[in-house]
Amino acid sequence: MTTAQQDAERAGELAALREAVRDLIEGSGGIAAARRRLDDEPGQDGQGYDEQAWRLLGSEMGLAGLGIAEERGGAGGGLAELTVVAEELGRSLLPVPFFSSTVLAGQILACCPDTGPDVLARLSAGGELAAFAGTDSDGCWRPDRLPVEAKADGRLHGQTDFVLDGTAAAHLVVAARTPAGCDLFLVAGDAEGVQRRALETLDPTRAQAIVSFDGAAGTPLTTAGGGAASVAAGLDVALVVLAAEQVGGAAACLDLAVEYAKIRHQFSRPIGSFQAIKHKLADLLLLVEMGRSAVDRALLAEQDASRLAEAAAVAKIWCSDAYTTVATENVQIHGGIGFTWEHDAHLYFRRARADEQLLGNATVHRERLATLLSW
Repeated sequence: MTTAQQDAERAGELAALREAVRDLIEGSGGIAAARRRLDDEPGQDGQGYDEQAWRLLGSEMGLAGLGIAEERGGAGGGLAELTVVAEELGRSLLPVPFFSSTVLAGQILACCPDTGPDVLARLSAGGELAAFAGTDSDGCWRPDRLPVEAKADGRLHGQTDFVLDGTAAAHLVVAARTPAGCDLFLVAGDAEGVQRRALETLDPTRAQAIVSFDGAAGTPLTTAGGGAASVAAGLDVALVVLAAEQVGGAAACLDLAVEYAKIRHQFSRPIGSFQAIKHKLADLLLLVEMGRSAVDRALLAEQDASRLAEAAAVAKIWCSDAYTTVATENVQIHGGIGFTWEHDAHLYFRRARADEQLLGNATVHRERLATLLSW
């Protein structure tokens, strides 16, 4: 088989995956599933996500273990598959723990030399979730500012904020300070000494929690300060996947704006015929396509850790700015109706603002990029 044939076959497989995920999302109600989260109080159901949709996506489709090697109990696949799924989820805002458990915690676990008995396999089955607890009070990953400390007896003490799906996770992947540096520990979500409190968030479709540790016992996943490298590798993948999700959301906002510009009339003409609206929509299309290009560029660097780190930072910077801009302009183009709770525009605006800050905003990653490039 020639390289061109291999590329064509690969493209066909990804297109089939995209179509399957899109069909499942439509069967789960699409954006209606996200809107239902608005009526729920934080932690009201103990989950913070659509359990039925996650059962179909995670267990029946087998995507809970996507991006995790089969020999480690996962479903296989790589960064391309993860970004395809994330883009479709971003289009619909489907409230499932794909990013928090499969991508963020799952990729960090997969980078650890030892994850204990069958943890990745149980995670990949879709019945149990994992959550990463290691960001600082700003929600950023800084290995020199870890809020949790592992004492000499192996017990964990401290508090970490903004833990995605922290109340629902059966396993907590905790980054803690040790004499050797940063190491990772696996802690049961319901272990003694662990307290979890759901947060009221701007984006109701993605649950977050404050998790505190008061002498909780943890199983070491890394030693001798090796945790920082595992987290960094996992985070680079997660940032690219998050960028793909932002592209999906921005594309959905653009579609909404274009359709509305066709049907909304002023002075007996559709507003889409006005030059100001035409130019605005063209600018938004450029932002979406440049964001997609940033993700595609990162896919080409998947096998090179240093290139992937730089490409992940670029993707997060560009896609954060693009999504926020497109979501904001979508509200403006819709005019008065765009400001109402009844319209879906505010759901995308909420996600755009929340994703902009998640794992560090554009300013944080510009600084990181400058460091990576020795500027």
